[in-house]
Amino acid sequence: MKPVKIKIGSVKNNPSNPRIIKDYKFDKLVKSIIEFPEMLKLRPIVVDENNVILGGNMRYKAAVKAGLTEIYAIQADELSDKQKKEFIIKDNSNFGEWDWDLLANEWDTAELKEWGLDVWQPEESVDYSILDEIDLDNEIENMYQQTKKSVILEYPTEQYEAEIKPVYDKLKASGIDIPAIFLKALKNYDS
Repeated sequence: MKPVKIKIGSVKNNPSNPRIIKDYKFDKLVKSIIEFPEMLKLRPIVVDENNVILGGNMRYKAAVKAGLTEIYAIQADELSDKQKKEFIIKDNSNFGEWDWDLLANEWDTAELKEWGLDVWQPEESVDYSILDEIDLDNEIENMYQQTKKSVILEYPTEQYEAEIKPVYDKLKASGIDIPAIFLKALKNYDS
């Protein structure tokens, strides 16, 4: 199948497409289409027999925002409804992983970022000044105070199964506040 140019207005966005791109990433896609429109010929959108998009919804939206009047498309008009759904998911699945060592050593970080890849930041470019405004000791103390505390009681397995678990299960089923009973017993023992 060879991509053909079609009027952008004849293409219909797919309301069932589960893949989205937002905010700055969408803006990067729009910018990349403006700067490198040939990409759309190399990666055309895929439409069904009714020109509903099966693959390339975000490229289509970005092309519209970029002001294009035509777009390259491949018409996949012999797919069953099940195959269309399968294509939508598989077209958007990321099966591979990035080789971060290769990217770090052989690619320009600024270009990768400009092209839409979320890349690492060199240690010296990370701004840690926000940490100067935070009282970490106080924050840690607050987290500690807000954390639930627990008491672990250890019993031999036989005693737990024969004596503890049946009583615990009965109290719990009755809606009795077991921690309150334990606290009361501790206070009585302390007095």
